[in-house]
Amino acid sequence: MSNPTKERLSAEAIAVVRRNTEEVQGRGDFELFQNLFAPNFIDHTPQRGFGTDRNAVRALYGAMRTAFPDFTPEIHFQVADGGMVTTYKTYHGTHNGPLLGHAPTGKRVSFDSVDVMQVVEGRITAHWGVGDLLGLMIQIGAVPGM
Repeated sequence: MSNPTKERLSAEAIAVVRRNTEEVQGRGDFELFQNLFAPNFIDHTPQRGFGTDRNAVRALYGAMRTAFPDFTPEIHFQVADGGMVTTYKTYHGTHNGPLLGHAPTGKRVSFDSVDVMQVVEGRITAHWGVGDLLGLMIQIGAVPGM
């Protein structure tokens, strides 16, 4: 039996997360970031060297766009259960800026990520996720390949 309210919430939550992925991460629209992320946002799986709050995620996004000025996300699919949205995506870019202490290489890279974001009243309030950072570091030569 369908639940129209839950289906509407799921669709709205997917739209919010998609805007973050495409417009904030992909185009660098950091004004939109301020509107999409709730002030009490918490990242439950922060990247090493970054904190867990909204400002830390903003800094991470900025660091990725500096390292990869052509940073482009490719969403493969999104599913939602009410306000919980899971996204499987691949990020693409050219390593033309420093990344975690590693000088630019000019190499084209791609790495996968799976994120779960909680959306409440149209704003992202929490994040859990994993990304293939080992694969990324191998591609830029920071870690030897197997």
